[in-house]
Amino acid sequence: MEHLRDLKLSRRELLIASAISATATAVPALASGDAASGAAAVSTGGSTPPAAPVMTPLHITVNGKPRQLQVDTRTTLLDLLRENLQMTGTKKGCDHGQCGACTVIVDGRRINSCLTLAVMHEGSKVTTIEGLGTPDKLHPMQAAFVKHDGYQCGYCTPGQICSAVSVIEEIRQGLPSHVSPSLTEKPLLSVEEIRERMSGNICRCGAYSNIIEAITEVAGGKA
Repeated sequence: MEHLRDLKLSRRELLIASAISATATAVPALASGDAASGAAAVSTGGSTPPAAPVMTPLHITVNGKPRQLQVDTRTTLLDLLRENLQMTGTKKGCDHGQCGACTVIVDGRRINSCLTLAVMHEGSKVTTIEGLGTPDKLHPMQAAFVKHDGYQCGYCTPGQICSAVSVIEEIRQGLPSHVSPSLTEKPLLSVEEIRERMSGNICRCGAYSNIIEAITEVAGGKA
């Protein structure tokens, strides 16, 4: 024990010695673990390959054109439009149904296409921004957005326009049959109601006032 009394270590040296000792102890255990896992991988033929996608036929009408497709059952309607049909007007924003950039009209109702699987819309009629108008013949809502500068970067605009078109249709369907929307003296929607109904569509550029003006004009009010 006399030689231990003569051994003097600084605190730094003691910590270094402890770390080296711990490392030396751990290395054999890790090595044996790696060997065991390697042996297991060999015995099982390596990692399990990913399962093949399940494909299914889909009949869907997009912008008035019938489509017959074979799609992966995991494909969202948004990805079907953008990747399978190359209709990139519909934008992928948050991909969580929170921004509205992917809004399309399905069987007369607006939906977030990122939140629904394509196979859920067998036989459905889908309208995207490409189906509302053309550069030579704009939809009234598209023309109003241009007139009132209802966009800045434009990324959210396709979803905004599809949603705005649906908003007006929603309220028109609620009118009595003997009332013609073109003859109403007041706007179909108040500014407050437009804001509420469009609240699911986010414009990060903040062009909300211009968007409201465009919708109000198309709805029959004075912008």
